[in-house]
Amino acid sequence: MAVLYRGDSPAQELPAPGGPLGPTGLRRVLAHIRTPRRPVFIAEVLLVGVTYWVYSMIRNAVPDHQAGAVERGFELWRFQQQNLNIDVELWINRTTHGIEWLVIPMNYFYVSMHFVVTAAVLVWLYWRHPGRYRAARTVLAFTTCLALFGYFLFPLAPPRLLPGADFVDTLRVHETWGSLTSGDMQELSNQYAAMPSMHAGWSLWCGIFIVMFARRRWIQALGVLYPLATLVVIMATANHFILDAVGGWTTLGIGFLLQWMLYGRPVYAFTREVATVT
Repeated sequence: MAVLYRGDSPAQELPAPGGPLGPTGLRRVLAHIRTPRRPVFIAEVLLVGVTYWVYSMIRNAVPDHQAGAVERGFELWRFQQQNLNIDVELWINRTTHGIEWLVIPMNYFYVSMHFVVTAAVLVWLYWRHPGRYRAARTVLAFTTCLALFGYFLFPLAPPRLLPGADFVDTLRVHETWGSLTSGDMQELSNQYAAMPSMHAGWSLWCGIFIVMFARRRWIQALGVLYPLATLVVIMATANHFILDAVGGWTTLGIGFLLQWMLYGRPVYAFTREVATVT
């Protein structure tokens, strides 16, 4: 019997691996996956690192199809304008570009926070919420892998690469260090992988778990503000349309659904502590 402990008191009981039908085949695998246990640090570092490396390799190997990607970029922009009455990206981009003290921090926010905050939340979940970590990490993995289908099936040019659209590539103009979107570094990254936006998807993933599991209100407030700030930044830097962000959020929603199906319950149903198997 596997017993979850909240402090010194049993919080929840889980059926033994395999259930009443016996610990064989798929049931054994699912039972193993669904039993919260303390993750092994080195294994998790390797798993996250290899997963992101494979994701990056596949993402950058997807054909960019420049002409089609640019055409789809214009089509998406027109759809937002004519059908949804959403046309804020150009205004945000041009306005922030004219305020140097604002646009430069936004550029570095775009380049760095995507990785720094996501990694910080993963580490925080690992140390403070080990019973929830695996399920949360699985959501992120599903979301990231699903994004590859969008990059392959729907290559899309970001606003900054739409000729004649008057968007400013702020990372290029302000020579942002570490950017993979402009200059010589752009050869290292697929420039037409804008849909779905993983900046939006990952930031919302961070925000959701911070709001759900952080104890201090001011930290929860940061969890609300971070994905909103990311949305503004990806438009200000002309790297995404709003619908790219919607695509990222939708992909994240599917990631949560797949995690629920795999683990048999949503992330919030897990306790903070890990299981002790006897």
